[in-house]
Amino acid sequence: MTSGADERLPELYVAVDVEADGPIPGPYSMISLGMAVAGRPDLIFYTELKPISDEFVPAALAVSGLDRDRLLREAPTAEEAMAAAASWVNGLRRIGRPVFLAAPAVWDGMFVHWYFVRFTGRSPFGATGSGVDLRSWWMGRTGCEWVRTRKGIIKHELGLTDVPHTHHAGEDAAELAQVFDAALRHRPGRAEAG
Repeated sequence: MTSGADERLPELYVAVDVEADGPIPGPYSMISLGMAVAGRPDLIFYTELKPISDEFVPAALAVSGLDRDRLLREAPTAEEAMAAAASWVNGLRRIGRPVFLAAPAVWDGMFVHWYFVRFTGRSPFGATGSGVDLRSWWMGRTGCEWVRTRKGIIKHELGLTDVPHTHHAGEDAAELAQVFDAALRHRPGRAEAG
């Protein structure tokens, strides 16, 4: 529940990206987390996390390029990393109302919400951890079909083809923040609605 004063603050779309070593949280681990605020390239957060289980899918781990043994030795625990992440999100409340944003929200949201609740007791994004899914938002904004909502297509339509996707959670959160900031300013034409 927000107070009237909170409702006067602008929404801050917090682009979130996760790298994980398997398909679901719990049996597998979130190994890095990045967050960036759309329209505010100065507001970024990144952490790596010590794996929480011995299970991992080698192909999933390979996507991030992170070394699991190094994470086990050097990364903050999930409790430490998620406490820092919650503190960063809650600190944004001085200037706005944080709104979760991901692409896809189902994947990143599943890990982030589970980790916040499991390791801090609650999510700074609310009881359901819900937020904006880029692909669904773009579909509603432009009237296009789902197949036309892949991030690469959206970036092309916004003229952001030089913005890389690296599978580094911090860089990919910044990429998503940049894409969504451009998407918010984009005015789709009639031709795109087909």
